Amino acid sequence: MKFLFGLVMVSACVLGGYLAAGGALLALWQPFELVIILGGSIGAFIIANTPKVIKESVAGVLGLFKGAKYKKQMYVDLLGLMYALFSKSRKEGLMALENDIEEPDQSEIFKTYPKLAANHHLIDFICDYLRLMVGGNMNAFELENLMDIELDTHHAESHKSCAAIIGMGDGLPAFGIVAAVMGVVITMGYINEPPDVLGHHVGAALVGTFLGILMAYGFVSPMGTAMESRAEEDTKLFEVAKVCIMATLNGYTPQIAVEFGRKALYSDMRPGFVELEEFVKGS
Repeated sequence: MKFLFGLVMVSACVLGGYLAAGGALLALWQPFELVIILGGSIGAFIIANTPKVIKESVAGVLGLFKGAKYKKQMYVDLLGLMYALFSKSRKEGLMALENDIEEPDQSEIFKTYPKLAANHHLIDFICDYLRLMVGGNMNAFELENLMDIELDTHHAESHKSCAAIIGMGDGLPAFGIVAAVMGVVITMGYINEPPDVLGHHVGAALVGTFLGILMAYGFVSPMGTAMESRAEEDTKLFEVAKVCIMATLNGYTPQIAVEFGRKALYSDMRPGFVELEEFVKGS
């Protein structure tokens, strides 16, 4: 909803101000310039990126229309999941988690949190490091270093599609100038025509610059920034899981371990201490 509201507001304010100043909306309809600008920028986008990044970029843009991907309850559920796993391992030993982490789809603990269970990358991350803990062959420093390497890789990979969209936005003004220059070239062929005909062609040429800048800074670049924010939210889930696992590995109780994870959350997504305590005990 926020994303759609922003798109409507940009369009309404720009076009509304233009019409209020006495502009003619039909004068902005220049399909050939749209072909030059959009076609050129999309072509450059395809040249610059791998098929995987292109696919993820399209999925990311479409995902912006679906509203917020992560809400506060998602992070609370993650802390509840970590608490349940740590409590079981503390009562029954780490080996008791073996069936849960080998087959999370069949685990009653993971089934309690279906939205988290649907995030296979996160579940694999948690299970992989719990498996290493069960194996007992790595110390805390080695495990934390390995987590940091994986998180850095995940962060870099998730930001490729964001950077691709932002890069496309950065190129749109240049393609707008290309369209404007080509419009001027066409206009020169009408140099001997009456002022009204010449003015029409000059105006059509300038529309190219207008469209390139508007699409860049009004639509495409903000989309890339919004995708970047969502990628940060996704990474935060992994960071919280890491903090909880490291706290457990260092000997803290399940309650204190999830408190470490709670502190790693952004303030607008962080539950209160009592709120989290009641949730994990209730679940």
